[in-house]
Amino acid sequence: MLKKLFSSSIRADVLALLLTSPKEKFYVREVARLLRKNPSGVKRELDNLQNLGVLTSERVANLKYFRANKKSPLYPDLKKLITKSLGLPGVIKAVLRASGAKTAFIYGPFAEGERTDIVDLFVVGASDVFRKGLSDIESDFNVKVNAYSIQESDFNIRKKRDDQELKDILKQKRIILIGRF
Repeated sequence: MLKKLFSSSIRADVLALLLTSPKEKFYVREVARLLRKNPSGVKRELDNLQNLGVLTSERVANLKYFRANKKSPLYPDLKKLITKSLGLPGVIKAVLRASGAKTAFIYGPFAEGERTDIVDLFVVGASDVFRKGLSDIESDFNVKVNAYSIQESDFNIRKKRDDQELKDILKQKRIILIGRF
């Protein structure tokens, strides 16, 4: 069973996405776009994981949606494994990808390498869906995530205006999760 579970990098990426966002459901092309993978390979891996009982699916109109199967006996252990292997930044990145964030980074003491129970997160262009995933992250890692979220248009306006608060944040050391600066 282990050989079937971890036989491809696409499968590992699919597991990371769906297990770090267990309340969300995704259709094939959405997963492929978020992971930047070929839709046919993603479809194959989603079907394989569903056959293993790790994922469930439901059909809505002409789309088949997949989500993590929380009732699977493997779910708690797989979630712990994904969480440990990705680390805090990796898990946050997976949740943000699922929410469509354009740019995101961790800043503040955590980015400086300090051991802290507060993580400062700056997010551009994400839907509010990511906030649901943050509560799971906070309990899994025993941290508080302070998320500063801004829409892309507001970010660009504030950047052009030389907004001091934004400049102060951007001057700090960062761990880039999504996008470039």
